[in-house]
Amino acid sequence: MRTAFDTVDFVAAGVAGGTATESEDPVRPPYRTVFVSDIHLGTAGCQAAALLDFLKRHPSEQLYLVGDIVDGWQLRRRWFWPQAHNDVVQKVLRRARKGCRVVYVPGNHDEFARQFAGHAFGGIEVAEEAVHVTADGRRLWVLHGDAFDGVVQCAKWLAHIGDTLYEFTLRLNRHLNRARGWFGLPYWSLSGYLKHRVKRALNYVTGFEQAVAHEARRRGHQGVVCGHIHRAEMREIDGVLYCNDGDWVESRTALVEHLDGRLELVEWGAVDHPVASPRIAHKELA
Repeated sequence: MRTAFDTVDFVAAGVAGGTATESEDPVRPPYRTVFVSDIHLGTAGCQAAALLDFLKRHPSEQLYLVGDIVDGWQLRRRWFWPQAHNDVVQKVLRRARKGCRVVYVPGNHDEFARQFAGHAFGGIEVAEEAVHVTADGRRLWVLHGDAFDGVVQCAKWLAHIGDTLYEFTLRLNRHLNRARGWFGLPYWSLSGYLKHRVKRALNYVTGFEQAVAHEARRRGHQGVVCGHIHRAEMREIDGVLYCNDGDWVESRTALVEHLDGRLELVEWGAVDHPVASPRIAHKELA
């Protein structure tokens, strides 16, 4: 059985042997910052192809990896690492080599990386949390968000059970969408539907959002960027800009900052054909 340290060693060593290539434009990138989280490399649910296409089309000066990038929980149960997942790691390292500032804020699924906070590997800075200042001067607190999840903090065994059930939901969702594809129907997220419809899930999401926003305000920040709950959102909560960049398992979403400081929530691509038929849903907030 591989350990968390084996996971780190594999990712660090394996990237050199991949096949992904890319030509970067030497002029200033069209985006100032990109925030992505909850990629869950190492799981069958990770939509690496869509993420690679998104990153290719959204070069930026800064890239924040806001936790749960590698899923250590799943990798400890079963080793799964296809070439596309290796290509994502290569893509990020290549960006760092070409001058993009990459900041990695680990989450609960990749908590093994938290022990390296304050260090840099391959040009990637590792930090428990970060503060990002937008081009128009707003201070955004950047963290994964699991510290505000009572289940993760107080009953980790229950969180692991929930993770297993969530993985089952994702497998069911893949079969369901394969059948929908036969009838020409678009992608539909079962887990996303449950999050929006089940009262207890809604209460959990609302409580999480408010707790994170209130702590950001207490610390003197104008906004917060997080992940963890796999629900993309951008809205003001009691005067604080709350931004959740979503995930690359269900929603395929990211938060981007334009050169003028304008923030935009982007949904990218169809699951089965992420490159050929990208579907983009924008939500902007100045």
